[in-house]
Amino acid sequence: MARRSIYKDIEATSEALGSRAIVLVGLMGAGKTSVGRRLAEKLNVPFVDADHEICIAAGKTIPEIFADHGEDYFREGERRVITRLLENGKQVLATGGGAFMNSETRENIREHGVSVWLKADLEVLLKRVAKRNDRPLLKHDPAAVMKKLIDLRYPVYALADITVESRDVQHGQMVNEVIKALAQWPGLEFAKNEN
Repeated sequence: MARRSIYKDIEATSEALGSRAIVLVGLMGAGKTSVGRRLAEKLNVPFVDADHEICIAAGKTIPEIFADHGEDYFREGERRVITRLLENGKQVLATGGGAFMNSETRENIREHGVSVWLKADLEVLLKRVAKRNDRPLLKHDPAAVMKKLIDLRYPVYALADITVESRDVQHGQMVNEVIKALAQWPGLEFAKNEN
């Protein structure tokens, strides 16, 4: 029974989205890329990682961009790339942790997509980010930095259309929870009527 209802949710969500993107926001380690890839596969739409696209556009890695040009330069490039990506229509777009902090980016997402905040607690985030060492913001005292980022960014992430708790469960379960949240989002009916 649950299996059938998730397929109905997929069908309803896909139809109602029309040409809008599903934009995943949240801190590094929230699962935007891993959940996003599987979500796109399940919805049969393209998956795009904004950070990957920024690296292609710049011809550098994110740590190199930060080192060579600083965070402000990176954020401006991020804004431009996300604006361009949103023009591609229906997709699952994973954004970098700071992208949603930009008011222009939030407005573009609101116009062309549905924002989904993958909200994770500090313990979950720290466990996940410890697996990688390519995050420029976490070079020194990751726990203190993550706590500061939570305090700064969570009130802004709360502006997202939908919030889904990111926990240590199977990726498939997280994907199903995102799909269910999308299917139940009141704005989806509005989006459907706009198409």
